[in-house]
Amino acid sequence: MKRIVVLFSGAGSNLAYILKHLHGKEVEVAAAITNNPEAGGIAIAESYGVPVEVMDHRKFPDRESFDRELVKRIEKYEPDLTVLAGFMRILTPEFTEKVRAINLHPSLLPRHRGLDAIRKSWEDEHPEGGVTVHWVNEELDGGEPILQYELEKEGFESFEEYDEAIRRIEKEALTEAIREVLNGD
Repeated sequence: MKRIVVLFSGAGSNLAYILKHLHGKEVEVAAAITNNPEAGGIAIAESYGVPVEVMDHRKFPDRESFDRELVKRIEKYEPDLTVLAGFMRILTPEFTEKVRAINLHPSLLPRHRGLDAIRKSWEDEHPEGGVTVHWVNEELDGGEPILQYELEKEGFESFEEYDEAIRRIEKEALTEAIREVLNGD
């Protein structure tokens, strides 16, 4: 069974979806790593018996030293793939040149890289928004797309409805991309 390591920073809803739909069935989530000691995803991973590592980025002098330590921790699990699922860190070449990783982003890249992408997508002139799963490289949200799911904005009464729909398709897109990448190996 292929092994993945999941990186997350927050509530862990994408991690929870991966654990529920893929873990122990199609892949083994070998570990979950967070940069946020308060992340809700910690309890989720623990409830599945998945090892959790907490690396508070504020305890490192710079991004490069954090990334070097992150790479060491990932490598000890020997994953086939590392999955960024709401991991809110800009990664340096210390990471991007050493780790085979994919990232979930809540817009149709190359539109709306970086933070607040769902709101920017909602407010832009395009009739559709969506999500992208892409390879991680040294450019923020700039790696080659693996897949994109589109969502027509027409029919949503509010940003909140749109946001909820984007978050729903994010999970499906991420699990499909994991399957696609690992089955293509």
